[in-house]
Amino acid sequence: MKTRFRRAVIKVGSNVLAGKDGMLDEAVMSGIADQIASLRKAGMEVILVSSGAVASGKSIVKCGRKLDQVSSRQLFSSVGQARLINIYCRLFDSHGIVCGQVLTTKESLSTRDHYLNQQNCMTVMLENGVIPVINENDTISVTELMFTDNDELSGMVASMMDADCLIILSNVDGIYDGRPSDPGTEVIKEIRRGDNVASFIGTEKSSFGRGGMLTKYRIASKVADEGIEVVIANGKKPGILADILLENGQEVCCTRFLPAGKPISHIKKWIAHSDGFAKGNIHVNAGALAALTGEKASSLLPVGVTAVDGDFEKGDIVRIIAPDGTAVGIGKVSADSIRARESIGLKGRRPLIHYDYLYID
Repeated sequence: MKTRFRRAVIKVGSNVLAGKDGMLDEAVMSGIADQIASLRKAGMEVILVSSGAVASGKSIVKCGRKLDQVSSRQLFSSVGQARLINIYCRLFDSHGIVCGQVLTTKESLSTRDHYLNQQNCMTVMLENGVIPVINENDTISVTELMFTDNDELSGMVASMMDADCLIILSNVDGIYDGRPSDPGTEVIKEIRRGDNVASFIGTEKSSFGRGGMLTKYRIASKVADEGIEVVIANGKKPGILADILLENGQEVCCTRFLPAGKPISHIKKWIAHSDGFAKGNIHVNAGALAALTGEKASSLLPVGVTAVDGDFEKGDIVRIIAPDGTAVGIGKVSADSIRARESIGLKGRRPLIHYDYLYID
């Protein structure tokens, strides 16, 4: 067997792992572990991002009183995560494979140093043959500091770890060109940069998780723009990972996001996934917008800035806002908010955001 990629991140959603009763489906988990073991034997490095902790905890703990949203997530995840990782350890042990738990939070990835520390942890694990099993640490995450869902987390991990492919396993075959239940609706097989299929996607949330297909589409589009192939597929189908990731795999019904031809730098990858950490906004005029979004690489100069919102320090992450009010990019600013405001509209000044530290959506 030969794999199509050197390293893959595999994200498994709660709707894949949980049965109708909300309990973890160990038969499904066993099938996923078996497939990952086969991929490992074929020479592929695998990072597993697994949901399921909260769903598992809900099925085990019966609350004596009504809890608020944060407290209930903390309770259910603390119980469910222990069960989840124990099952994975047992399943991988049967293949002679060691796995290790990595619990993280969005806040812990908010600075470059913390980001690199997390990257080093998983690099050391892979170098020593250990499969990282990653989940958000819901016991300490609160609403404003949470990832949208594990789709967002898996996208950041794929980018951070220089993965060649991100597989997002859901309980449907991919992105449909209409409502999946409507007659004649089909799965969109390939999505290229510039294709806009968001209008086809419903906004329903998953039964047991926080996310939905619209979140998957947005994350997949961003990761593919960074040069990483993304596949959304049905994790309930036996052998789905082998079919997608092995060169001799069977053709399967799924949605592939084709990667951009030119990968971006490591620092740009971190910046691309740092929107939630932005400390302010820099508004630009039409001329600056045209320069930033053109084919030729361009830095953001003060002459093209019309306004600065928020209080930030040099080196913080800020959003770039187009004249119509939409966010078009994000970057690491080279001046604090006071100096940035003082330089608005001035010519001959140094870039507020250098191209090397700028990501345009």
